[in-house]
Amino acid sequence: MDLDLLERTLTELGEPAYRLRQVWQWTAAGADSYQEMTNLPQALRGALTAAVPFSTLTVQSEARAADGTVKVLMRTADGRPLEAVLMRYRDGRHSLCLSSQSGCPLTCTFCATGQMRFGRNLSAWEILDQALYFRRLTPVDHCVFMGMGEPLMNLDAVLAACQRLPDLGISSRHTAISTVGWIPGIDRLAAQPLPLRLALSLHAASAELRSTLMPVNDRYPLPDVLAACERFYARKRRRVFVEYVMLAGVNDSVGQARELAAILDPTIFKVNLIPYNPTGTGLQGSAPGAIAAFAAELERLGLSATVRLTRGREIAAACGQLAAGAVAA
Repeated sequence: MDLDLLERTLTELGEPAYRLRQVWQWTAAGADSYQEMTNLPQALRGALTAAVPFSTLTVQSEARAADGTVKVLMRTADGRPLEAVLMRYRDGRHSLCLSSQSGCPLTCTFCATGQMRFGRNLSAWEILDQALYFRRLTPVDHCVFMGMGEPLMNLDAVLAACQRLPDLGISSRHTAISTVGWIPGIDRLAAQPLPLRLALSLHAASAELRSTLMPVNDRYPLPDVLAACERFYARKRRRVFVEYVMLAGVNDSVGQARELAAILDPTIFKVNLIPYNPTGTGLQGSAPGAIAAFAAELERLGLSATVRLTRGREIAAACGQLAAGAVAA
């Protein structure tokens, strides 16, 4: 819902200022339409239905996995595709994976989003409407900006959406923003008052390999990125998650685990190892034994490491797979 448009419309209709708050409270609580807002006059509900679309996005398709994961392909008013995901966990968490851009300009070789044409940054309301779609399905309590796009290239809109997420049940402490290492954005995020988490998409400890996998490393070299993350930690006192996708024969050897441990301060960084999900790139995921050996070596060297649970792989909703359906749409 475009709250700027809503506010202008309410003003033009001569409505008191508190109407904006009433509409938002209903929307954040999961209302499906203006007609559910029973403390608004019926005539106002009709006027808003005609003047202010209930969502800035149109749902094109929805896919559901056996593990409870839901992936939705949406389009903006100007036809830009984006995907968002709801992940349900056995411990009761309902976590959202939101997109900040339609496509991504950074072309990481292992990621499906990097294979599609970059569209544009999403507005704060387009980001928020992804979350509202799932809030209408179920209560939600966690969020990661690990969908399509580089969130720190669209930080103003991301932060504006994050300001509203607590009204849906997602606190800032339960919200993580992922980056490939966009240093200006890391420093800006560190200066913000919201206690948001930072996740660094790293994937290789050597400069040559990281530049092959992630061309952005040529612009922002890893030592400079890690220094920015250390500044973030010094300001926020919140550990930085390191995302490391496991690619067979590429970055998954025990020796490469030692290289990774050598550059990460265990007081600042925690590593999430991500089993690779097929994206049509020709790369293969590491075997479970290789992932276990890699994690064990990191732990032996004092670095905390976990292996991320894969959710929604069969509907191309897992990490790195978003936008595969959008390309063909």
